[in-house]
Amino acid sequence: MAADRLQLQRLELKFLISEEKALAVRDFVRSYLSIDEYGADRPGLSYAIHSLYLDSDDLRTYWDTINGNKNRYKLRLRYYDDRPDSPVFFELKRRMNDAILKQRGGVRRSAVEGLLQGHLPDAGCLLSQQPKQLVALQNFCRLMLDIRAKPKGHVAYLREAWVSTHDNSVRVTMDREVQFEPQSGAHLSCEMTRPLYAFRPDVILELKFTGRYPNWFRDLVQGFNLIRVGAAKYADGITLVGEDVFYDHVRVNGHGYQRFTGMAPVGRRARPTAVSG
Repeated sequence: MAADRLQLQRLELKFLISEEKALAVRDFVRSYLSIDEYGADRPGLSYAIHSLYLDSDDLRTYWDTINGNKNRYKLRLRYYDDRPDSPVFFELKRRMNDAILKQRGGVRRSAVEGLLQGHLPDAGCLLSQQPKQLVALQNFCRLMLDIRAKPKGHVAYLREAWVSTHDNSVRVTMDREVQFEPQSGAHLSCEMTRPLYAFRPDVILELKFTGRYPNWFRDLVQGFNLIRVGAAKYADGITLVGEDVFYDHVRVNGHGYQRFTGMAPVGRRARPTAVSG
């Protein structure tokens, strides 16, 4: 089994670049890093990633992103195929100021539905008996129950990842064909019916590091004239579909109205145009 290259605490910089520039960045990066083993033998040096995002009925984590709250988190289930024996990772991604902190626990697919229904996690549903895996799952479930989070959207994309051969301090990824589709159930499929493409034809370039900002990162940013942007796949997907789709609608005295307790957007940034396909 491949080594776990999850960076538990890191800083990251995001950029939107053209496919032409992405190929040039690839040539530059390969002088410092090696292609991730999951993508080495695949077309485009990329492998598929699927995430099922959970959120409250008033889209609390979405609005935290839109409003630029410095301390926020996301809840997602990450998987890489839809085989019944493949693992599913419950991931808690926190942002504290500029730092990104991650926890995740891998579980058997058969345990997913029960956990999302509020069943308490135990060591029996985990793939690994490492204590940090159970702690991660417990923290995920605590926050999920705290905001009554439910499945809201399926995000999928192709990832090209470049990694250090001697440690886990530096990582460069390029994500293509980012798709989003609303999803309210717990089924974990790789298929989508009518996805929206938030960033096409651009590529999301991410520079991730755990310690000192590498000098060659500076050369990369300056040499390719890169401009830092925000590129939140889940938040952009929600905006493309429209927030109203996800709110709880009720009827009072025969009249329909939208029950909404989330925050209104403050300083909302421009969003990309949806392209269905």
